Amino acid sequence: MYIPSVEGTPADRPVGKIVCVGRNYAAHAAELNNPVPEQPVLFIKPADAACALANEFTVPVSQGAVHHELEIAILIGERLRDADENEVAAGISAIGLGLDLTLRDVQSGLKEKGLPWELAKAFDGACPLSGFVSAERVSDWTNLSFRLERNGVLQQEGNSRDMLNPVLPLIAHMSRHFTLNPGDVVMTGTPAGVGPLQAGDQLSLRLEDWLQVTTQVSAREAAE
Repeated sequence: MYIPSVEGTPADRPVGKIVCVGRNYAAHAAELNNPVPEQPVLFIKPADAACALANEFTVPVSQGAVHHELEIAILIGERLRDADENEVAAGISAIGLGLDLTLRDVQSGLKEKGLPWELAKAFDGACPLSGFVSAERVSDWTNLSFRLERNGVLQQEGNSRDMLNPVLPLIAHMSRHFTLNPGDVVMTGTPAGVGPLQAGDQLSLRLEDWLQVTTQVSAREAAE
C-alpha cells in the first residue's frame, strides 16, 4: 500500500482507488485520433497502481511502448457521494501530480477488439504520484499550470483552464457514479504531448511554484 505525503508529512491512510478521466483535453484526444466525448470517459486504477514518483520509478518494458500522461492529481479528504461543487471543494484534501502510465501497444490491441483497458492502464505501478500540497493553496481550480520535461526537453505543458470537464464539476460527476472516500485519488486528464518512456530517462515535473519533482525511469520486466 502506498502512503502519500501532504506538505512533507505522511498522510494518515494509504491511497485507495484512483478514479481517472480520459480525453479531458481536446488537443490530447486529437493527437491520439480520438473523438471528443460528450460525457467524461471514466475508468479506475486499483490501489496497487499507486507508487512514488520521486527519485525513481519502473516501467514494464517487456510489454511494448509505455507512455507518460502527466496529470493533476487530487487527494480526497472527505467522503463524497452525489456531491455538488461546493461539497467537492470542501472535500479535497490536497493536490499534486501523477503519471497515468499507459501500455500504448497493449491498449491499442484491446481497443481494436472492443475490450476493456485495465491491462494497459491498471497494472501495478501504473500511477506514480508526487507528494501533495494542501488544497488551501488553490485559489482558482480553473487556472492551474503544470509541465513535464524529459531529458531536459519540454514534453507536456497544460493548464486546468483547458479541461473539457473542470476539476470541481468533474469530481462532482464522478461522485454520482462512484463514492469517493478519504484517501482516494482523482486523476484529472492529460494535455497533449504524451509519448514513450525509456529506461534511463530523466524527468522533471512542476505544478505551479508549489511542487517540483525530479525522477528517473528504470526498466522492470513483467510477465506477458
